[in-house]
Amino acid sequence: MPHILIVEDEAAIADTLVFALQAEGFATTWLQLGEAALQLQRGSPADLLILDVGLPDISGFEVCKRLRRFSEVPVLFLTARDAEIDRVVGLEIGADDYVVKPFSPREVAARVKAILKRLLPRGEAPPASDGGPFRLDLARARIDYHGQALSLTRHEFRLLQTLLGQPERVFSREQLLDALGVASDAGYERNIDSHIKSLRAKLRQVAPAAEPIQTHRGLGYSLREE
Repeated sequence: MPHILIVEDEAAIADTLVFALQAEGFATTWLQLGEAALQLQRGSPADLLILDVGLPDISGFEVCKRLRRFSEVPVLFLTARDAEIDRVVGLEIGADDYVVKPFSPREVAARVKAILKRLLPRGEAPPASDGGPFRLDLARARIDYHGQALSLTRHEFRLLQTLLGQPERVFSREQLLDALGVASDAGYERNIDSHIKSLRAKLRQVAPAAEPIQTHRGLGYSLREE
């Protein structure tokens, strides 16, 4: 049973989320402060965080940034602010989705299910597979490039895994967002560019002359077979 940590200071909102998530079979914990959530996640980690941006002690953005120093747990932001810059910042610091208040608790539960569905299932994972200079090991959530393990965020791992799955295929930004478990109608397409830029930088550290990820202007990205 997946465990969802709700970090929200408004009791009425938290109660509706708890009800909707438990109705879908999730276990839930509710906290009102960001510091308490970070402490709990270090000791008894949840499978996903629903994180309000406007918390009484520290902002949800700060919680997410500090969380990413030790955990890649999925994060779904709740906020009353719907400016595009807030959505962009939320995803760039490592969130998986972003819901603006007021919202439907059933929609939030559906988004939680979609995010968790994208995660590597527990249990026996497929064996490692080779793709030219890349070696994908799903059992350890690891990708080697020219024999060197890449230090990837969860988003970077999912993006590269998707590109490796079908070399030479051009994936649109919307398709790559879907691979991350982010709704394509959320307006985050340009965040894919940021993740690709970071991924390319890590690949160049291993092989400076190579350029395996190709840009197709107006279309998306592909992985070139070497």
